[in-house]
Parts: sequence; C-alpha cells; structure tokens
Amino acid sequence: MDMTGRPGGSPETEGDRNLPGGLEQQESTLTMQEIYDQTFKDILEGEIVKGKVLDIGTDSIMIDIGYKSEGTIPVREFLNAQGQLPIQVGDVVEVYLESKEDSEGIIVLSREKAEKIKVWDEISKVYEKGGMVHGTIVGKTKGGLIVDIGVRAFLPGSQVDLRPVRDLDRVIGKTFPMKIIKLNQRRGNIVLSRRELLEDERKGLKEKTLATLEEGKVLKGKIKNLTEYGAFIDLGGLDGLLHITDMSWGRIGHPSELFTVGDEVEVVVLKFDRQTERVSLGYKQRLSDPWKTVTEKFEPGDKVKGKVVSITDYGAFVELEPGAEGLVHISEMSWTQRIKHPSKVVTVGDVVEVVVLDIDQSARRISLGMKQVEPNPWEALEQRYPAGTRVEGTIRNLVDFGAFVELEDGIDGLIHISDMSWTKRVKHPSEILKKGDHVETIVLHVDRSARRISLGLKQTQPDPWKTIVPERYRVGMDVTGRVVRITDFGAFVELPDDVEGLLHVSELSEGRVNKPEDVIKVGEELTLKIIKLDTDDRKLGLSLRAYKEAAGEQGEGG
Repeated sequence: MDMTGRPGGSPETEGDRNLPGGLEQQESTLTMQEIYDQTFKDILEGEIVKGKVLDIGTDSIMIDIGYKSEGTIPVREFLNAQGQLPIQVGDVVEVYLESKEDSEGIIVLSREKAEKIKVWDEISKVYEKGGMVHGTIVGKTKGGLIVDIGVRAFLPGSQVDLRPVRDLDRVIGKTFPMKIIKLNQRRGNIVLSRRELLEDERKGLKEKTLATLEEGKVLKGKIKNLTEYGAFIDLGGLDGLLHITDMSWGRIGHPSELFTVGDEVEVVVLKFDRQTERVSLGYKQRLSDPWKTVTEKFEPGDKVKGKVVSITDYGAFVELEPGAEGLVHISEMSWTQRIKHPSKVVTVGDVVEVVVLDIDQSARRISLGMKQVEPNPWEALEQRYPAGTRVEGTIRNLVDFGAFVELEDGIDGLIHISDMSWTKRVKHPSEILKKGDHVETIVLHVDRSARRISLGLKQTQPDPWKTIVPERYRVGMDVTGRVVRITDFGAFVELPDDVEGLLHVSELSEGRVNKPEDVIKVGEELTLKIIKLDTDDRKLGLSLRAYKEAAGEQGEGG
C-alpha cells in the first residue's frame, strides 16, 4: 500500500471522489451512467421523494434529491396562503419527480404536484373511512358551489343545507365541515355534502331531545321560521309550533311583531304527541295571566294611560299593562268629530289617556274611551241651543235625505229634506242648497243621547199654507202655473207664492191618458182650475179637464 492507502498505489481520481458511497470499490469496467442507474434504481419517476434545499433564488429554488444532478422548482410553488416562503436553505422537503432527465439532462421536480398527491392520499383515506373534511367555499358554478379542500371539489346546491339555500352568494368565503359522497381520482372529481353531516347531527340531537321532552317542561329553542299563524322553533333536532295565540296574553297581528328568525327563545311544552312527534309550545305561559287580576287593578270609570299597540278599521287597541289590552272603539274617540279611520287620531306607539268603560273578564275584553277624558259638549248643547233658537251655519255636506250644517267646530245639525220648503216637494237637497252655502235655520230639537240636532230651513219663514193660501186660493178658482215635475200619476205645477199643486193624470183630459208626457211638458205654462184645497194636509188639487170644460160651457153660453 502506498501513502494513499489505496491498493496498488493508484492515485484517487476526481471521478472516484464523486461516486456514491461504496461504489468506488466497483470494477472500473462500469461506466459512470451504469453506476448512477444502479444506485438510484429505487427512485422512480412519478413518485414523491425527499430533497434538500441547496439554494433559494429570486424565481427558483434548487433541490438535491441525491441524483446526479439537482432540480429546480419555481419559488411560487412553495409560497403559503399569505404569500410567504416558509422554507430555508438546508430544509428537507417532499417533491414530485416528474422526470429523471429532460432533454437537457436535468431532472424535473414539482412541489405543487407533490402537495396535490399528498392531499389526494389524505382525502382518499377520509373517503374510505366515511370521515369528514373542512372546506372553504370559494365560488359558484352551475348547480352548486366550488369548495377548496386542498384540491377543488363540488358541493351541489341541494347539499348545502337541510333546506334549499336561495342565495348561494351568502355562503361564499365560509368554511364548513363536509362529507365526501363521491370520489374519482382519475378524473379529479370530488362531490361533497354538508347536508348529510347536518342530518346526522340533527338526528343525534333529536334522539336526545325526545328522551327528555315532556309536557310542562321549559326549554330553549331557536326561531326557525315565521308564518301568519305562528313560529316554528328548533328545539334541538326537533321542531315545535308556537301558535300566535300562545305568544302573548295581549293581541298581536303577526308573529314578526315579537320575533325574528334566528332569535333564541324560552318556551313551555304545552302538548307532546310522541307517536307523531308533534310539539305544541307556549311563550306567554312563562308569565302569569294578567286577566286573572285585571278587575283588581282596573274599574269602570278609572282614568288610565296606555300604549296604542294595534289599529283596526273599527278602533285602536291600547295596552294597559303587558298582556292586558282594551279597545277604544272609533265611536269613543271624539264627542264631535266624525272620524273615518282611527289612524286619523292615533298611531301605533302613542301613549294615550283613556277611561275604562267596561270590563268583561270572562271574555277577556276591556272597553275604553278617549273622548270621556274630556267633558261631553253635548251635555251643554240643550242649554246653548234650545228649540226655536235661530242659528247660522255653513252647509258642510249634502245627502239624499238632507243637508248637514256646521254650527261650530265639530257640531253639526241636520236639515231634513222635509224641512226645507213649506210648499215644494223637494226630491234632493241640491234643488235648494249647495255645499258651502251660509244659511240661517231654526233649531227644532236636540237629542243629547243620540248627539243629533234637528234644524229647519222652512221654519225661518211663515207657513204660507196658514197665511197666504187660505187668503189667495179657493176651490173653483182659475190659476196659471208652470209644470215643474212630471210623474206617472200626474204633474206638479208651481203657482204664485211658491205654492205647488198636483195635476192628477185623470184631470188632464176627458179621454184616457196613459202618459202625462203625451199631453203636457215640463216648463209648460197652463191655466188650471182648483178642484181641491186642504190646508191641514197641505194639498191643492188642479184640473186641466175642468178648466177646459168650464171654458167650453162659457163659449156656448156666449
């Protein structure tokens, strides 16, 4: 041996120095390529291998996997979600060997493919065991959502929740546990289900809930859905119905006045059918019934304050205390105003002063009055407007049966159609009056209980039937007048002094007349004979036939 310690004294070559451990003893007849092929025959293309980080450049990282040459991988393949590089020189990392040698004799490595293969291996194990994965929803696609579980997976819209989710955008960005229901690694296809996990979870909760559920028990639940008739509450895998009538001792129009979907509430189990698994719940039953003591707290005549909680066409409901409400009927809101709708006087939330009118504890009804808080102005009207008083006012409204006259703010009187004229038969008030007219009338009667004042327009003038008619008209007298109205039975004729007489159809002609219009017209002036006069009944009968007969006899006699 020479000083080198090698047999035969052969000097050590640079090639020997680079050979993998132990191979420097091989026969020199082997080529370098054959030596490397034997040494790395266990490293196969398409597998994950371990390598050492030799250098980190600006764009790439050099990795040594122990092969004859190093490989490089783009820096971006090592960046984490925050864009940071979590490795340094000397670290050992797992990479994917795509090729031992490319066209330039350099090995081809991939960090991304190594990570994907590892993820797929883990996912496959989870799928085989029926376990779950956590995935972040990153976007929408046809029929469902795209989920990141290390690789891209598909979550069908029908599998997002227990109930169909109308707005899928609201779950994008959220992370949920999910179950793999279909996996095809060759096609890169993964189908997930969140619904199956939720169903399994709900089934377990339901079993626990059923085991402890009993009538009278107080428990907590979450508002799941609201309808017009009530609210469905999730008790833990089992839904119960809280009917609107069991929400409050008072009156509510819709469950949304008290609850919102998602609210956590404490309820009482009123009824439970274990066979059908139907649960009836109560909310108001947590508190004592205020109607049991309402007569101890309130009496008819009491003046109290309350809050308007509901308005209907016929009145307003006022809460006197939680659960105890009374009705102020629209007729009990004002002594004088004619209120068309309660909303013209009050709004929901108003605090009003009312008087208790009546309490029916068995029917759970309290009648309230707002106008009773103030003195009744009608009680003094009999003294202020005694019968026979001459008053002035403005025509506020015309109706078929008369005209309403405003005497003062909120106080109206009625001129009935029969009290508008002594002599004319008025068919509609508009023949004599119009809205807005200022008129002078006579008070005929004040009915305090009915809150009515009867007025007379004709009474402001003397009654012509008692003064003018007896003096100026007599039976057998000829008069001239104008036809003002025609009816089936005849015509009304206006005579001087605004006196009207009736020309009956039988007094038009000696022959039969079927229609008065065939003989006379409205507006036509006629000379007629008075054949009847009754001042007590205010009737004056006229005849065209009698006038013509008399005129004919005079002609013959002349």
